[in-house]
Amino acid sequence: MDESIYTEKLQSNLTTGLFVVLALVFLALFGWRVTTVGWKFTPVLFLFLGVFFLFYVFNYRTLQIQVSQEVLSLKFGLVRWRTELKNIQEFNLDDPPLWIKYGGAGVHFAMVMGIYRAFFNFLEGPRILISFKEKQGPVQALSFSTRQPELILELLERWISV
Repeated sequence: MDESIYTEKLQSNLTTGLFVVLALVFLALFGWRVTTVGWKFTPVLFLFLGVFFLFYVFNYRTLQIQVSQEVLSLKFGLVRWRTELKNIQEFNLDDPPLWIKYGGAGVHFAMVMGIYRAFFNFLEGPRILISFKEKQGPVQALSFSTRQPELILELLERWISV
């Protein structure tokens, strides 16, 4: 494996806080419903959602970015993404629509302006958008949060052969 030319670890108290609140709300709703109606569909649904967001609290706490001379790697808990630099067609700052910008954090996928994107992001902060020469599965582009978008864009410019 080639040597890293850039590494970054990001955390977001806002995003983690949102996931903690959602986990607590659904777990409290589970506790209330299971004591009043027993093990019916609604309490089980609330338990599932509470555990789901509890998983998010831990899994999407830290985003790790690594750029080498050949590969861009992202790791968000158990989820990893790896793109060879030679497969990157374009890259720039991402300014997604508001429903995308504030509509999700962690890892998610969405169609934006006819392009199927993968997102590795927090609720706040700048993002970089990378489009691929060849799709990675169904994904045509990748957007991810970073504290230093200008530096990453500069490194990509330097290491991607045009």
